[in-house]
Amino acid sequence: MIIYWLYKLITVYEWILIAYALMSWVPGLQSSKVGEIIGRLARPFLSIFDRLPLQFAGLDFTIVIAIIALNCIQRLLVILF
Repeated sequence: MIIYWLYKLITVYEWILIAYALMSWVPGLQSSKVGEIIGRLARPFLSIFDRLPLQFAGLDFTIVIAIIALNCIQRLLVILF
């Protein structure tokens, strides 16, 4: 039962990361109240990947790699339990 909730929590967090990425396309959205909350939730996990060279041709692939990492964690949960 705990594994089920962890799996769902990771899925919700993936959507938070996607929302964080989409907010960068709209000026001023990150400074809104919702934007600040999403930023506070997303930045701690994304900061793990900041040291990696994930910027290519002006695009930042940090969120893509973070979501792939979360998917790997989900798959491990399913396999182990």
